[in-house]
Amino acid sequence: LSEDDVNSLLDAAAGLKGPDGKRLRALVELCYATGMRVSELVGLPLASLLRDPEVLIVRGKGDKERMVPLSMPARDAVRDYLAIRDAFVSEGTTNPYLFAGHADKHLTRQRVFQLFKNLAESACLDPRKVSPHVLRHAFATHLLHHDADLRTVQKMLGHADISTTQIYTHVLDERMRRLVAEHHPLARRSSEN
Repeated sequence: LSEDDVNSLLDAAAGLKGPDGKRLRALVELCYATGMRVSELVGLPLASLLRDPEVLIVRGKGDKERMVPLSMPARDAVRDYLAIRDAFVSEGTTNPYLFAGHADKHLTRQRVFQLFKNLAESACLDPRKVSPHVLRHAFATHLLHHDADLRTVQKMLGHADISTTQIYTHVLDERMRRLVAEHHPLARRSSEN
């Protein structure tokens, strides 16, 4: 997804009303702001976000923890969602997850996929090209495009091996080609002839 596509998704989510809209906005903002896997997103404990943290501790694969900074729009979306979260909790029960599902369970991955597909349609995007994983990919790609270093992106994604993160370096390859074409003396010389 391009940055414009992501902005269209975020705008569409922000325009939704009611508890469902606030929940979806929080899901999309957190997904794009952190690059979390969908399983990490739905499994977030409620306690991890109650105090409006600037940094989120995410428990990833292999039960490994990592710290991911939260953007202000993501924090705002979560704060708005927390104000109405009880609408998703069965009466007389408590639910330990930020994104509550039935009983004491979390929202399912399948439900999140469906919500993202519906949102894509609202944003006039191809729903086949929008999913939590695609937003995770956009998170990494956009960071690299804006000069984040590969190691930092690796840590934020929770990749144990940097080679896994290198799938996102197609952005770097294109930027290197452009850099050489625009700034290397021989490249400029050949265009002058």
